[in-house]
Amino acid sequence: MILTVTVAPIVFLVYTSFTDYNQRSLFTGAYDAVGAAQYTALLSEREFWAALLRSALFTVAMVAGSIAVGVGVAQLMTRLADGLRTLVTVVMILAWAMPTVASSLVWKWLFQPGYGVVNWLLTQTHLFGDLTSTDWASRPVLASLSIWMLVVWQAVPFIALTLYAALTQMPMELQEAARLDGAGEWRLWWSITLPFLRPTLMLVTLMSVIWDFNVFNQIWLVSAGGPDSATTTLGIYAYKAAFVGFEVGQGAALSVVTTAILVAVTAFYIRGLLRSGEDL
Repeated sequence: MILTVTVAPIVFLVYTSFTDYNQRSLFTGAYDAVGAAQYTALLSEREFWAALLRSALFTVAMVAGSIAVGVGVAQLMTRLADGLRTLVTVVMILAWAMPTVASSLVWKWLFQPGYGVVNWLLTQTHLFGDLTSTDWASRPVLASLSIWMLVVWQAVPFIALTLYAALTQMPMELQEAARLDGAGEWRLWWSITLPFLRPTLMLVTLMSVIWDFNVFNQIWLVSAGGPDSATTTLGIYAYKAAFVGFEVGQGAALSVVTTAILVAVTAFYIRGLLRSGEDL
């Protein structure tokens, strides 16, 4: 099954990246081998490097936001009463289980000009003026901010619940001993809790990097990579090349490059994760 649904498509993808497979090939099946021409052309395109930079910035921002909020929520859950903690857990699981397509469409409606609830609420605060007609998707900064909030909102439940599960396994004797030595809450968290959470933090950070670098549904459904390519990441760029411009060979080369980048990042994080495990 793995060979059928994973390995075979990857092999075909790599093979296609060395061809000029395009719209003509879809109808006639004819294509030519072009060697590394797709990669050479790709690396010489300015838009590719711009998309790569956006992907990196998007990933850093989304991972940082998700981890920061997730850590805060996990820490908060340790201080809640049992009933309230159960309620928070159920709510987060429901939010996490929502399909990305459905949540992205609802999110886009919330920020719609004219009838968007978010625009109406911000207008009622009188802090930013009248935002009723503001189209978030048509402004680069607002479109990026909207997508960032959506991805963070979707990622926090998994991160928070995973970190909370790790916190429940931390020996209380460590915290009690630190308190007896006069450590405050901040010092306690920095010197006791954070080192204990480090392996779990590295794991959820690695998974978040992989997920956020490959974010597609949220960006495509909210802004379609616009305005003026302001939110066009590598995933959006590859989709447009392969399925809008029908340059399937170029889209395949883009996908191979993206996969290679993720493999390199994953190898780096796994190495750090294994080292942290050895230290413990």
